[in-house]
Amino acid sequence: MNKIYNPERNTWGDILKRPTQTVDDIETTVISVFNEVRDEGDEAIKKYTERFDWVTLDSNIVTLEELQGAALLISDALKNAIDLAKLNIIAFHSAQKTKGIKLETTNGVTCWQEKRPIEKVGLYIPGGTAPLFSTVLMLAIPAQIAGCKEIVLCSPPNKEGKIASEILYAAQLCGVTKIIKVGGIQAIAGLTFGTETIPKVYKIFGPGNQFVTVAKQLATKYGVAIDMPAGPSELLVVADETANAAYVASDLLSQAEHGSDSQVILVSTSKKLIDSVSNEVESQLQLLPRKAIAEKSIANSKLIYVENDTLALEMINEYGPEHFIICTENEDYYINSIANAGSVFIGNFTPESAGDYASGTNHTLPTNGFSKAYSGVNLDSFLKSMTFQKISEEGLKNIGNAIELMAEAEGLQAHKNAVSIRLKDLK
Repeated sequence: MNKIYNPERNTWGDILKRPTQTVDDIETTVISVFNEVRDEGDEAIKKYTERFDWVTLDSNIVTLEELQGAALLISDALKNAIDLAKLNIIAFHSAQKTKGIKLETTNGVTCWQEKRPIEKVGLYIPGGTAPLFSTVLMLAIPAQIAGCKEIVLCSPPNKEGKIASEILYAAQLCGVTKIIKVGGIQAIAGLTFGTETIPKVYKIFGPGNQFVTVAKQLATKYGVAIDMPAGPSELLVVADETANAAYVASDLLSQAEHGSDSQVILVSTSKKLIDSVSNEVESQLQLLPRKAIAEKSIANSKLIYVENDTLALEMINEYGPEHFIICTENEDYYINSIANAGSVFIGNFTPESAGDYASGTNHTLPTNGFSKAYSGVNLDSFLKSMTFQKISEEGLKNIGNAIELMAEAEGLQAHKNAVSIRLKDLK
């Protein structure tokens, strides 16, 4: 990992730059796939599945027999682990339910707000080198709690034309209504336009590589909402001399193994800790089955020394990490002052892996600095707030003149007339 000491503020932008391609680099490919899926439907889906996933499918719809077979391939121990995670995720997301609000803003004017589920949602679940069945839990559970009617899951098939049994088991467990064997850009395009086998949805959720991220952003141009821009995973740890170097190194590597374009950063006020963490990373890296992937990620990562907590926090807020771990004596300072982070993990015994799997918080989070403006997935992500109002005769008399004056001032005579015609009858 690259060690950097006391960097000048004007260099922070370059130091904290993500190792990702620009949108311009890949947008042409994404647009081309979108256009073909829009025009050719499942034929284009099949073509790109053959090209990108190296498999030809007779059908891309997962059958009941496949679901039943997948359940038999999951060990009881793993099923118990998934059940534990499910219960915690249900507990945390159910607690996010809020009551509607209703009040009389003026005598005779009643306004209220209620939440309604998004009827049709699409869940994108990455496959590839690490089939993320945990993401099924993170997306399908809140969708189910919210009351979404259609929950469509897309995940890329392997070379045998199958989706990982763990993904299928979790999907069946969490109320997914349809599962499609399709990944990448073509999956997002299919959910955007709809095809013969892929339902068109109103909102798309889920992480993915840079191509999937750009595809999701392109989907918004066609009237489909997305949860957030969520690309390659990233983690920033702030730690001082009280931190356990082995723990910090294990957290950095846990994100580095996601993919070669992942990024991990340590910001520390202790040079000694930086050296210790660097040594631990090298030692633990040698034991990882995904060593080759983690090594590429580590090459893009940084160990940064700053002189005090104030500078450290300013740098962290400038970066806006997806995952933020606090391992410092002065943890309250960071907890109370962090402005930009997707999810925060506090103390030496709170590994980021806990949030990835079983603590109950959601692991679908904004990356690439989008935590400055976006929230991670939560129950409200699957809901819409709708406002209602009912006005009595007395109420219209109370606010009618104000409406007339404001509408006239804006030059919208029909708006004024809609009130005036009623007020005239109330005299």
